[in-house]
Amino acid sequence: MTEIILARHGETEWNVKDIFRGLADIALSDNGLKQAEKLARYLSSQKIEAVYSSPLQRARQTAELIARHHRLDVLVTPGLIDVNYGEWQGLLATQVQEKYPELYTLWSNQPQRVRIPGGDRLSQVRRRSRAVVAEVINKYSGTVVLVSHRAVNQVLICALLGLSTSHFWNVKLDVAGTTTFTYENDRFVLVEHNNTSYLR
Repeated sequence: MTEIILARHGETEWNVKDIFRGLADIALSDNGLKQAEKLARYLSSQKIEAVYSSPLQRARQTAELIARHHRLDVLVTPGLIDVNYGEWQGLLATQVQEKYPELYTLWSNQPQRVRIPGGDRLSQVRRRSRAVVAEVINKYSGTVVLVSHRAVNQVLICALLGLSTSHFWNVKLDVAGTTTFTYENDRFVLVEHNNTSYLR
């Protein structure tokens, strides 16, 4: 059996302001670092075989704190990088809503149909993140942590549950929250979702 812990990175200043982050390489805020440290301490008692991370520093910072407790190197993979928000990157959600009203409405209701100008479709995110999971279940039989971003984890949770990406907004995931799946007998089972108990 393989256990997969999907972890969202800690808070950044852009999270707080509701700015589309995407491929912008934003560091964790002071609060985000504290959250990542609490998450790392929480996971320190578990036997973890590997820690994977998005290449972006907000995820890498979180992953490195987790990996340090287990004397592991972080395995950086582009498969876990955030959604490319193209022309939306760096804009407040309210600005996107004003500049792209029809597309933003579609994004809010049917995100699977949206091609962000200059950016990704969620189907692309699903393919690349699912490929990381396929590698993990082929390589490990213990616990593996994948540190990524909210949207990536939302897409991946839908995929592992066998749901279409139309359910993207039905998945809530807070900063530094974890979602745990087990994989056995060709089946992913959701064990725990959006655990942030260690932040309180």
